[in-house]
This record gives sequence, structure tokens and C-alpha cells, in this order.
Amino acid sequence: MTEPKISTTKFHCHVCQKAFPPSRIRPWVSVRPGVSELVTAAYPGWDAGKHICRSDLATFRGAYVEALLERERGELSDLDRQVIESLQSGQLVSQNLSDAIEESTSFGERMADHVAAFGGSWPFIISFTAILVIWITVNAIGLMVRPFDPYPFILLNLVLSSLAALQAPIIMMSQRRQNTRDRIQAENDYRVNLMAELEIRQLHEKMDHQLAQQWDKLAELQQIQIELLEER
Repeated sequence: MTEPKISTTKFHCHVCQKAFPPSRIRPWVSVRPGVSELVTAAYPGWDAGKHICRSDLATFRGAYVEALLERERGELSDLDRQVIESLQSGQLVSQNLSDAIEESTSFGERMADHVAAFGGSWPFIISFTAILVIWITVNAIGLMVRPFDPYPFILLNLVLSSLAALQAPIIMMSQRRQNTRDRIQAENDYRVNLMAELEIRQLHEKMDHQLAQQWDKLAELQQIQIELLEER
């Protein structure tokens, strides 16, 4: 049996003038019109039959997206530029934020989260109510010869005030961490949504470009058929 021949055909990039195999280069027909305009402005002569390598194409795609966002939103934010860089490099913008946040959390912050979670739960309310009832019962009914906190329960008031004074900043610390986590999650969602919007928009442009080319070909075929019918 004869071994299949491996194609060694290479195409030259119109931008960098380097030779690339077909898998690493894109023809003119597959490049979106908006990107093609930027390539033509920077490197005249970009038209049918020319090719561009993937790295240069990614650079012009990033420039096209940046110009598009600047026209619609004005000055770009850091998140917008991160999305553009990810679009150029082909990397994913979505991240698993849970592991990253947990790794940067200190022992004190984790303890604050646990205290805040327990302080806002039914077990805490039930246990705390039981302690209050037992405390008041022991000191008010006279189960002990000398109650350690007789009415008006001054020691109990001191314990409750100290507990509230300590619990409030711990809960605020946990809420601040939750706000930071929500902000990071919102930024990640924004990057993902913006990337999806840009990809869908470029896909629409490519489909419109392909449909326009197909329409031109059909119109040309129709014209040829008309000429053949007229010659008969």
C-alpha cells in the first residue's frame, strides 16, 4: 500500500511575508470586512487571493475590537482592555474565582465568615435564647442561695453589650469580604458577557460577508445563463 502524501504547500502572509502551512494561515475570503479594512489601510494590496497568518490576524482583530468599543463607549476601561488582550491571544476570560479567593483568605477572615454564618443561624438564636432563659431563671427564682447576678441582671447586661460590641465588627468584616467577592464575580461576568457579545457581532459580520459573496456569485451565474440563452 502506498502511504498518503503529506501536503507541503505553504502560503505567504501578506503582512509579515513569512511562509506558513495552511493550518496556520487564513485566506482573504475568511477575514471579516471590518478587519480587512484595517489590514488594507496598513498594508495596501490586501484583496482576493492573499493570506494572513493567525498571529497577525489576531493583532488586527484586537485593533478592530478596540476601535469598535472606543466608538461606542469612549474611553476603554481596564476590563475592556483585558477582554481585548484575551481575544488577541485566544485565551479564556472566565475564571474559577472560588479557589483564587479562598487561597488569598487569611485565617482571621475565615473565622469571621464562620462567626457571621453562625450568628445568623437558627442554632445560634435557639441556644442563645436558652442561655438567657436559664440565666434569668437561676437568678430570679432563687435556685441558688446567693445568685451570682440578681435582678436587674447587671452582669447579663454587661455580657450582652460585650457580645454585641464584638459581633458587630466581625459581621462587618465578613460583609466586606462578601462585597469584595461579589465585585470580583461581577467583573468576571462582565468580561465573559463582553467577549460573547464581540464574538457574536464578529460572527454576524462574517455571515453577512459570506452571504454577500454568495449573492455576487449567484448573480454572476445568472448573468452567464442569460447570455447562453440569448446566444441560442
